[in-house]
Amino acid sequence: MDYKWEIAEALGKASGLPAQQLADMLETPPDASMGDFALPCFRLAKALRKAPPAIADELCARLEKPACVERVEPVKGYLNFYLDRSDFTRRVLQAVETGEAYGSSREGKGKTICIDYSSINIAKPFGIHHLPSTAIGNSLGLIYRYLGYRTVSMNFLGDWGTQFGRMIVAYRKWGDSDRVQREGVKALVDLYVRFHDELDAHPELGDEGRAWFKKIEDGDPEALDLFNWFKDITLSEVARVYDKLGVRFDEYQGESFYADKTDPVLAELREKQLLSQSDGAQVVYLDDYDMPPCLFVRSDGATLYVTRDIAAAFWRKEHYQFEKCLYVVAYQQNLHFKQWFQVVQLMGREWAQDLVHVAFGMVSMEDGAMSTRKGRVVLMEDVLDRAVEKVQEIIREKSPGLENQEQVAQQVGIGAVLFSVLYNNRIKDTVFSWDNVLNFDGETAPYAQYTHARCSSVLRKAGDFPLEGEWDEAALNLPEAQAVLKEIAAFPDAVAQAARRYEPYLVARKVIDVCKAFNKFYYEQRILDCPDAEKRAKLRLTRAAMATIRQGLYLLGIQAPHRM
Repeated sequence: MDYKWEIAEALGKASGLPAQQLADMLETPPDASMGDFALPCFRLAKALRKAPPAIADELCARLEKPACVERVEPVKGYLNFYLDRSDFTRRVLQAVETGEAYGSSREGKGKTICIDYSSINIAKPFGIHHLPSTAIGNSLGLIYRYLGYRTVSMNFLGDWGTQFGRMIVAYRKWGDSDRVQREGVKALVDLYVRFHDELDAHPELGDEGRAWFKKIEDGDPEALDLFNWFKDITLSEVARVYDKLGVRFDEYQGESFYADKTDPVLAELREKQLLSQSDGAQVVYLDDYDMPPCLFVRSDGATLYVTRDIAAAFWRKEHYQFEKCLYVVAYQQNLHFKQWFQVVQLMGREWAQDLVHVAFGMVSMEDGAMSTRKGRVVLMEDVLDRAVEKVQEIIREKSPGLENQEQVAQQVGIGAVLFSVLYNNRIKDTVFSWDNVLNFDGETAPYAQYTHARCSSVLRKAGDFPLEGEWDEAALNLPEAQAVLKEIAAFPDAVAQAARRYEPYLVARKVIDVCKAFNKFYYEQRILDCPDAEKRAKLRLTRAAMATIRQGLYLLGIQAPHRM
């Protein structure tokens, strides 16, 4: 159903230019009256040394029109292509009805994509600030698997550093094992906050924290028991949140896993004369790349997490032979990733170009940034629970007879939270607001889910009416039906572009586009009360719209209820 490629091949024969280049240039006009595809000829003016209108006229005259195209028109430097409506309608519906997941492909067969995301910290809460990384990373994993790639989802735990020595000090001084067992991470956070409250008045606490972390490094039994206990408590709690979100990881390996793998990295840096002394610290200078020095070892001999990041990349390449390794981390870490990606390149690893920082904007509270040290964190589980409760209230008010109310409330409430992140370009900063996250009007997951349920309802009302058989193609030549078909036809490209650009929002926007088009069709056209051949055509369109919405929501990690 690749109309763009068929048109590009015909243009290539007419112009002598590569078909791929022309395919990349083809645009979808904002107004259907301007065609289904358009070639902006001004982009060819330099290569062909002619004015854009003359190029459009000549290409139109030379072009051997593809069978899928009804007519071609040159207009003000653009070459506009109008598809044959019957061919378009037939091919779109057939593509959705093949039985395979619509929009999927095998382009990634034999290739592996590693995705490092969420990356929660041990002894700290799973906060709303973890939502973008978790939602984006999970969606990218679903999208790449949909395109035939093998994916490895990784949760790179923050489980190493002086803060764990400080946690041990706080627990030994003020902790209560019963309270920690009962309250979990909340009790650990309270201890962490108290440590920092006491630190100004008692600076010696800092030395104690460093000493206890050294005990962890040295394998001291008491230190390791407490460290592993904090870790078990945290993982038990976050597992509950991930289960609600429907997120699964193939690998939970934190910084501690790579702590003993950093020496070979440092040894190679020294061997290749990349590591330099700077005021007692060891750095790699990156002046030639307009970046400050990358610090590897502090003056006190402690390594930084950049060494563990590189050790992890080496380990992942060796074990998975990845095509790409994606790091879904906030844009505040842009410099960090640029630095160590460049260091890996300097170490002679050609695959450094396959390391990708998928940056995203930060989430802040309405009254300012969040801070674990100050105990100001909105818990992810609280957000999910409140969203589900709000949906339950709406169901009790508007659909009291709905079956499986609790299940639907879970699907809709959690979907609303995920969609609030995935509907926008990932790089945007967002201010966390209960009103916005729990808004169920407009371009939201509940709107898409309700449209899916509406399609399902129409098909249920059709009962045993057979969808196979003679159907009236002309019934779908109406503008409202063609608008739905056009959005459905654009779905596979939206999925492919989302993978190429690491942008799940392209799928989210396309889902909403399909929903808007279908709802307009639903309100303006009779679907069930019409002659059989027309009814069959409209029901097939309804089924195709429902399948596309369902697949799109699936790629966002959101479920699609059949009744709401």
